[in-house]
Amino acid sequence: MLFSEQYFNQKDRKIGSIEVICGSMFSGKTEELIRRMKRAQFAKLPVEIFKPALDVRYSENQVVSHDSNSIPSTPVNHSSAILLLSNDIKVVGIDEAQFFDNELPNVCIQLANKGIRVIVAGLDMDFQGNPFGPMPALMAVAEDVTKVHAVCMQCGAPANYSYRTDKSEHVLLLGEKESYEPRCRYCYYIASDKI
Repeated sequence: MLFSEQYFNQKDRKIGSIEVICGSMFSGKTEELIRRMKRAQFAKLPVEIFKPALDVRYSENQVVSHDSNSIPSTPVNHSSAILLLSNDIKVVGIDEAQFFDNELPNVCIQLANKGIRVIVAGLDMDFQGNPFGPMPALMAVAEDVTKVHAVCMQCGAPANYSYRTDKSEHVLLLGEKESYEPRCRYCYYIASDKI
């Protein structure tokens, strides 16, 4: 059976989608993911939220926003586990997508093609201002991309960069306000000596 016949037969057509919420640190990505997932729960849809197992900053079994809102989640080590754990689910949420492997976009496509609404939140850029992990590919295949902004801690302008105040050069550094602050383009590039 052809791909299009398998998933898009007019007789039993399944409708799924991919939504991406992206932005810098402290921009409200997780808050927006939680809001959308709670609305799905309110509509009595079966939901499941996943996060990378390495993210234990606030909780091992919950997705928690910087404002301390939370929702139960399942930690996974590899994106392929999401496929195995999402049977009979109508809405899948994925937080901190930038920390997942590069198979995550394919996993999301497979879920959407099965009729599942997939909502993904993550940093679109790392602390060096480069596209982060699987996020660019997810943004390319998504039906909807929402870019949220923080407030620049230097000048108050809308911020879309995560400036690292910690001296570590590792791309993956779990941290909070002690390690990062949101910055606008100007304040980010001035501090990074890139102008």
